[in-house]
Amino acid sequence: MESKTSSSSSSSSVIEHEAYARVGLLGNPSDVYYGRTISFAFSNFKASVQLRTSDELVITPHPTHDLVQFRSLDHLVNRLSNEGYYGGVRLLMAICKVFYNYCRENGINLHARNFTLSYDTNIPRQAGLSGSSAIVCAALSCLLDFFDVRHLIKVEVRPNLVLAAEKELGIVAGLQDRVAQVYGGLVYMDFSQEHMEKLGHGIYTPMDINLLPPLYLIYADNPSDSGKVHSTVRQRWLDGDKFIISSMQEVAMVAEEGRTVLLEKDYSKLAALVNRNFDLRRSMFGDDVLGALNIEMVEIARRVGASSKFTGSGGAIVVFCPDGRSQVELLEENCQKAGFFIQPIQVVPSCLNEVDLRTLSS
Repeated sequence: MESKTSSSSSSSSVIEHEAYARVGLLGNPSDVYYGRTISFAFSNFKASVQLRTSDELVITPHPTHDLVQFRSLDHLVNRLSNEGYYGGVRLLMAICKVFYNYCRENGINLHARNFTLSYDTNIPRQAGLSGSSAIVCAALSCLLDFFDVRHLIKVEVRPNLVLAAEKELGIVAGLQDRVAQVYGGLVYMDFSQEHMEKLGHGIYTPMDINLLPPLYLIYADNPSDSGKVHSTVRQRWLDGDKFIISSMQEVAMVAEEGRTVLLEKDYSKLAALVNRNFDLRRSMFGDDVLGALNIEMVEIARRVGASSKFTGSGGAIVVFCPDGRSQVELLEENCQKAGFFIQPIQVVPSCLNEVDLRTLSS
């Protein structure tokens, strides 16, 4: 999602954009199976990228996330265990390459001035909140403004560029997260095969964020067991497994029904759909793939009568407490005992500017 810009003129010396963490509310992970999803960006966590004009093209390492100097071997090993091997520099380099190639292939001329890119982020790592794509999304916005080509690259296409940059690095993901971050706000997404094959992207419909009830985020400090066991769901789907295909279609239907439920503000049905989404995912992927810590986050919410599901592929969950404040207080108490973080979600409104909106209608 494009947000703060200190200057949008291609001749200005500094451009800065932010992109926010996202929550997959309903329908995920059907976005990579020709399904439908509802997702939104929220401001609790964000990434920011700054572009400054410079004599040479420079990608600046982050002092924390791209650490290459350590106090000891023990410090290095602990850092890698908790943070992984990769920071944001590779993400910035990848989107520069994808952006340049896209412009060249589509006859979009770029000026020859150079720049320096730097970034910052407070999105928790490995928490299923799309921290990597937030950095890429914010960087893409900087490039659009620096080269003054925002009007030449449609908003619908930009999530594809963000995803392409991540695929350059071997990151396996779908379009849902990138759409939420490029558009901001609450978005209903239709990834039907017809749309994907004809357009190269889905049909994305912004919705009023005021349709959402109060929601909460629960996440773990170090969800290290997430994604450790390889999932066979994708291959089973490709092989025509009837259970996987029908289950994934039902996940997509959860999002389709969820759109109507939100428009009607029928929050009791919304609670049931949120739970159904997780139950379908669990039946397809299995507990070993989902991870014990992730399952415990979901169940700690359900034990107090709240509905819950993963925000993405694990590491954090979104929670709806239909019974109000007393239920929230009980949930907060249980999360504290279990060592989980909980906070109210602050949904970001869409902030596509006038140039962006013109590309949507053209």
